[in-house]
Amino acid sequence: MRVLGIETSCDETAVAIVEAPPGFGPVGAILANVVYSQETEHRRFGGVVPEIAARAHLERIDGLVEEALRVSSLGLDDLDAIAATGGPGLIGGVMVGVMAAKALAFARDKPFLAVNHLEGHALTVRLTEPVEFPYLLLLVSGGHCQLLTVRGPGDFTRLGTTIDDAVGECFDKTAKLLGLGFPGGPAVERMARGGNPERFALPRPMWRKPGCDFSFSGLKTAVRLAVEKLDPEDEAARADLCASFQRTVGDVLADRCGNALTAAPSPTLVVAGGVAANLYLRGRLEAVAARHGARLVAPPVKLCTDNGAMIAWAGVERLRLGRTDPLDFKPRPRWPLDAAAAVRV
Repeated sequence: MRVLGIETSCDETAVAIVEAPPGFGPVGAILANVVYSQETEHRRFGGVVPEIAARAHLERIDGLVEEALRVSSLGLDDLDAIAATGGPGLIGGVMVGVMAAKALAFARDKPFLAVNHLEGHALTVRLTEPVEFPYLLLLVSGGHCQLLTVRGPGDFTRLGTTIDDAVGECFDKTAKLLGLGFPGGPAVERMARGGNPERFALPRPMWRKPGCDFSFSGLKTAVRLAVEKLDPEDEAARADLCASFQRTVGDVLADRCGNALTAAPSPTLVVAGGVAANLYLRGRLEAVAARHGARLVAPPVKLCTDNGAMIAWAGVERLRLGRTDPLDFKPRPRWPLDAAAAVRV
């Protein structure tokens, strides 16, 4: 089974082709995975501009589809389905990817699959690791921070979510305040390696409280106040603040995951999303998983940020169950994984 996946929900234009083994088991093969990052277009604005992102997707998508087919040595007729992110995300970009996928599916009479972007992240680990359902998932990115039980494609129970900001957004804001550039997460992680994580005492919202919800707005404010007191020429202090911030985030994530593992015991804790690329945080989560008799599993770093392979693989998982979407599917700017919990967002 071979599925082409298109991802255009934010500032990466990505196309990939994956091949699935027979049956319903995990672990597939990535035949092509091409990504155009729009960092250059957005860097001078310090963040993603939706209109610029949509235009860049439109300019690049055809060439990336051609490149993915060339890399995989396949033609469109060799594919079993076409998948695309159907939401959530910046709606202009989502529309570009959905319309491209619909056109390819219609032209070659292939099934069309509208994939929830968050489900793409949630299932990516099964593309590369033999992870069986169910498992506990920490989904952490620039726009999302959730703990969920994953029982299968489309079968999620949310245990907790952020009540204000996502952790990835907090990383980006910290980087912006310190003038570290965009994207902020990798920049903060790099600077934190040379810093003293004990120097700055920062608040740990929700820490040691019951439940699995998160809060990061207070931490973001505390970083801003700390930056205002810093000498902008003091590189050591800037590194110490990054290290202290990263350690504080690690404390919060470990605490919340510990509560989730107590409330919904699981042999496997999966971390996914862009923030999952942070190796320090992976180490903290590995420790808390071990304390609860679980193992931590994360996708390869290159598959943590947005990519087409995760959309193609989620398409595989849905296609195996006979789930496809009509060509009149409407892109969704909002699309919760656990619809029953949507009112808590």
